[in-house]
Amino acid sequence: MTRTRIAALTAIFAIAAGGFVSTAFADGATIKGKIAWDGKPFKGKRYKMNPECKGIHDKAGNKVPRSEKTVTNKNGTVQNVFLYVKNAPKQDYTTPSEPVVLDQIGCKYVPHVFGVMENQEILVKNSDPVAHNIHALPDPRLRRNKEFNKSQPRQNLTFTEKFKRAELAIKFKCDVHPWMSAWCHVMDHPFFDTTGDDGMFEITGLPAGTYTVVAWHEKHPEKEFEVTVAQDETKEVDGLTLSRDGWK
Repeated sequence: MTRTRIAALTAIFAIAAGGFVSTAFADGATIKGKIAWDGKPFKGKRYKMNPECKGIHDKAGNKVPRSEKTVTNKNGTVQNVFLYVKNAPKQDYTTPSEPVVLDQIGCKYVPHVFGVMENQEILVKNSDPVAHNIHALPDPRLRRNKEFNKSQPRQNLTFTEKFKRAELAIKFKCDVHPWMSAWCHVMDHPFFDTTGDDGMFEITGLPAGTYTVVAWHEKHPEKEFEVTVAQDETKEVDGLTLSRDGWK
């Protein structure tokens, strides 16, 4: 599981600064579960990399990696599903001071799917011995965030960027290597998580209430489900299953 843990971190930073800590951050309820896969393990097509990028994997003794549009795990679960609370309590949440890291490793973006809060820094790194460019594409119809396109011509270069307003599914691409892509979800609250190599998610720090949780996957329409939690309760959600054809 890839846990953002933003709620807990925000509480720590607010306390350290002598600020007000919302009840949404003080302990709170937890919604957790897994995204199961229905069917045989899925293997995406291997990327058609250019010789420069293929050489990175050849040198390491690895095969060229597969597409990450659908990634299933050994335990029968799914990676790269982003889950968030749709009807989070409306209030001003403290933006975490720790950046989210987006790296370029083996001519892939790592992670492939991630979430940040509004105005939280994204630290973009190039760990590859090749040139990349990082092209972020917010939806121009929404007019919520600005597109950016920056170059990293050498290994170990870094820069930071941030998005000012909440927006789902901002695509990142590399104009040099067309197979490279990532998805950034910008939230106005800290109640979200992304499934990792165990297919699990955990959304923490919620006040008691009934919530609509949304599961996003890049190849399928969103799935919504409702969860009611009492104060400090941990509620495990069952029955979230994805297949080649979509949500079950």
